[in-house]
Amino acid sequence: MPIKIPHSLPAKAQLEAENIFVMTETTAVKQDIRPLKIAIVNLMPTKITTETQLLRLLGNTPLQVDIELIKLDSHTPKNTPQEHLLAFYKPFCEIEKNKYDGLIITGAPVEHLAFEEVFYWDELCKIIKWSQGNVTSALHICWGAQAALYFRYGINKVKLDKKINGVFLHEVLRPEKPLLRGFDSVFYVPHSRWTAIEDIPQNLEILAKSNEAGIHIVSDKIGKNIYVFGHSEYDFDTLAKEYERDVKKGENPPLPYNYFPENNPALTPVSTWRAHANLFFSNWLNYHVYQSTPYDVQEIS
Repeated sequence: MPIKIPHSLPAKAQLEAENIFVMTETTAVKQDIRPLKIAIVNLMPTKITTETQLLRLLGNTPLQVDIELIKLDSHTPKNTPQEHLLAFYKPFCEIEKNKYDGLIITGAPVEHLAFEEVFYWDELCKIIKWSQGNVTSALHICWGAQAALYFRYGINKVKLDKKINGVFLHEVLRPEKPLLRGFDSVFYVPHSRWTAIEDIPQNLEILAKSNEAGIHIVSDKIGKNIYVFGHSEYDFDTLAKEYERDVKKGENPPLPYNYFPENNPALTPVSTWRAHANLFFSNWLNYHVYQSTPYDVQEIS
């Protein structure tokens, strides 16, 4: 089944070129199906790129998914055209009375700041608190995961001596969990961060980790709140673009680990994580959203 998106969303052409089944709103309303309502709080500066990455994965399931892009009332992005924000994003104040089957909170390039120093921190806390009673399952990614753990449990991030940057091998610790159903015993995921979470409360479960990159997936017992510290949604060339950006800044960055063929940045990197990325998002939508959410979205609690 397709993912339902606005007809003129920039991601539409790219997804169709990749044979991802997308459906415009005008066609979707003719189907007698209640689609899953998924809200995405996109905190990344490259919003259009992040939209495409997430929609690609959400659209690769048998379920019809209705996406709503959310922006913060307290933050005006500088790297995304205002026309795009006005056309496709809704401010949180307009949707906070709504219920959603699922919620995704992305990462953000603010990990060098203390959480309280992030100028939209209060509003993000409001969204995290709101999600507890208005969303069936919430998926938090990278800094978004760190922020949610800090808000809910007071767990602070730890500054690392060097950046975790590259594609790392991970081990499945809880293969019986629906979120990891069908996973191989080991799998690859890109990471790109200067901070980590080390102390996990006993009422949460560590589902997967890497010897080099550390904890990757954490969940509560029922999968209502899931925290992911890697970037399985990344394109094959995302780390390459970040590396090129830092080189141009004169930062002399190390090569991303286990990424460029022969460790040669002139060679095109190969994706080694796409299959498990698709499986992860499919499992989340199926087991923690679709099979857990009530038919009447207003009954979500």
